Amino acid sequence: MDALLLATRNPGKLREMEALLRDLPVRVVVPPDLPEIEETGATIEENAILKARAAAQRYGSWALAEDAGLEVDALGGEPGARSRRFAGPGASDAERNALLLRRLAGVPDEQRTARFRAVVAIAAPDGRLWTFEGTCEGRIASAPRGTGGFGFDPIFLLPDRGRTMAELTVEEKNRISHRGKALRQAIGFLRQAIGAGDP
Repeated sequence: MDALLLATRNPGKLREMEALLRDLPVRVVVPPDLPEIEETGATIEENAILKARAAAQRYGSWALAEDAGLEVDALGGEPGARSRRFAGPGASDAERNALLLRRLAGVPDEQRTARFRAVVAIAAPDGRLWTFEGTCEGRIASAPRGTGGFGFDPIFLLPDRGRTMAELTVEEKNRISHRGKALRQAIGFLRQAIGAGDP
């Protein structure tokens, strides 16, 4: 394994992923000409697999992709795999957050439980595939707080910390987040593969 491609064009995800992957004994590369890969999967896992496979096939290299979503219990698990498209094409993070808060208007705090779910997919150029999943439990806050992170972070409250995801540093978030948990599993696998001399 000469290099590991990161199949994402999301700058927020990239920042968090690169921080976790920086100690891997392999070159981590983001292809400058990575095309937009349409997320047509019905689940978070399917979308992660689509992106990893597409990148591995296009560049003939090992590729890592991640997909994540917010599951709100009071909304029957929505927006889930549709998190990025929740407020329609081209909507901003602020618009998605505002829509979610409107949908939860009047729902009491104890019923605003939610979780972030992430799946990391690793695809080898020969077609082999592995997936790793992580979750982070929390609640939906009544209003956005914090300036860090991206996506739904400003309204995802961590009750045991009394802060939203957007009020954490990148290092704090990576320690407890869904993405951090899934990536640490993937990193363990990659270290074994590299140590075993997997091409």
